[in-house]
Amino acid sequence: MTIEAIAVDIDGTITDEKRQICISAIEALRKAESKGIPTIIVTGNVVNYAYATEVLIGCSGGLVAENGGVVFKEGENNNAVETLVERAFVTSAEEHLKDKLGDKFDKHASHDNMYRLTETVFYKTLDIKELEDALKDFKYLDELEIYDSGFALHITDKRVNKGTSLKYLCERNGINMENVMAIGDSQNDEDFLKQAGYKIAVANAEDKLKDISTYTCENMFGDGVAEAIEKFVL
Repeated sequence: MTIEAIAVDIDGTITDEKRQICISAIEALRKAESKGIPTIIVTGNVVNYAYATEVLIGCSGGLVAENGGVVFKEGENNNAVETLVERAFVTSAEEHLKDKLGDKFDKHASHDNMYRLTETVFYKTLDIKELEDALKDFKYLDELEIYDSGFALHITDKRVNKGTSLKYLCERNGINMENVMAIGDSQNDEDFLKQAGYKIAVANAEDKLKDISTYTCENMFGDGVAEAIEKFVL
């Protein structure tokens, strides 16, 4: 078994239900890095949040943010954030939703939307069915994907996802996707687990993710990440 890189989600994977990062995950990821196995952060979060996570943990593989809309790696692309899709369809969806949802749009919209380059996000205080119903007559609906990350509802452009952008980043760095171990917990992680040779679901993962996984951890959250790294990498 050869693992060239680890690709890992943040929320619900290296963090717990309170979004607190698990010390066990930090320690395991640093051990892997010390053995020359880089970690790539793959998340629905904004790029600055993902970058801070990467730096504080000590990951060197780069990152995929906004569910695939954005990639970044130190020393590449003139150290600039790279957006992989224009947000025209998402911006149009925002205008449609402002009309349909009225005051509910601002009430439930994520406070970090001002930093998002390719998608828009709502807190789960808004029911996903209400969001889907409001978009039913949106003329570009077929161009969008709605993800429930477990922590928020993401409206993204379906031309990109965590999997396509992870593959793009890995190929650019000479990493074979068959030798990537991907670890996740929720619906929006399915795309990048499918692209990886080794698919890992932490114990708290959705059943659908467990069904496609190579291995399901006995432990939840970051303890599951540490378990997988100890078992397959170290």
